[in-house]
Amino acid sequence: MSIAVTILGNSSAKPTATAHPSAQVVNINEQYFLVDAGEGVQRRLARCGISPLKLRAVFISHLHGDHLYGLFPLLSTLGLYGRRTPLRIYAPRPFGEMLECFLRLCESNLPYTPEWVEVDTTKHRIIFENDTTEVWSLPLRHRVPTAGYLFRQKEPPLNVSKFAIERYSLSMAQIVAAKRGEDITLESGEQIANEAITYRPYGTLSYAYCSDTNYSARLAKMVEGVDMLYHEATYEAKERKTAKERGHATTADAAKVASMAGAGRLLIGHFSSRYKDLQPLLDESREIFPATDIAREGETFLIEPKRLKL
Repeated sequence: MSIAVTILGNSSAKPTATAHPSAQVVNINEQYFLVDAGEGVQRRLARCGISPLKLRAVFISHLHGDHLYGLFPLLSTLGLYGRRTPLRIYAPRPFGEMLECFLRLCESNLPYTPEWVEVDTTKHRIIFENDTTEVWSLPLRHRVPTAGYLFRQKEPPLNVSKFAIERYSLSMAQIVAAKRGEDITLESGEQIANEAITYRPYGTLSYAYCSDTNYSARLAKMVEGVDMLYHEATYEAKERKTAKERGHATTADAAKVASMAGAGRLLIGHFSSRYKDLQPLLDESREIFPATDIAREGETFLIEPKRLKL
């Protein structure tokens, strides 16, 4: 029940010979979500051994090309692969106009339906939910409407301790009731509190994706306690003025957000093409938040489950 984040691209807008624009795959309980889709995302998926047919949904942070231009070729290829189930794409307005134009002019006969779900970039709320997972939108501070995404596992169902089952000779009906969260009354009339005989098999995990954005103390509160945070760090700390003017963050900004949020780990990325050596950027972030790593392309970062047994 871990969360695995595979980095497909970690650079900013200007193309380079060795780096690719923003894209990640978040795998939660074998549910695959594509987060941003910069140019070349199909090749990056192939290089990382991830089948596009596994994608459950796509989340686009904003409509700048370095986060979007790889999506439309991917939609075409999914048709060639024979996808039949609808693919939901969560993105800010006016993505629907772009999708409609693409489908009308380029791909009018796809064997599946790409479905746009509008993301309100001013709201922090649940936009995706199923039995095991929820995704929250995170308002970001960029030059155009932009949202980050917070992925959270839901609490697993209660388990009943084997020791308690044996000690109290619990019947199947009592075990089922305990799993529903009910207290148990024994034949003797003794009442057993639910928390004395049940436990959660593992703790929930969370991952936040935040690109592109200025520094935001509000963002830190919205991702408080997150297990792993990806935060853009386009510029080194001394370029704070440039970062603010262009709607981006520095290494220090990213580290401050992680520290304020009490994050378990920080990944930094979306680097300006001016930086050929990323180690100094990593060193700057680590001065403020030691548990920082570079979101290196092709690497998968794992968030391990927390076992909480009685």
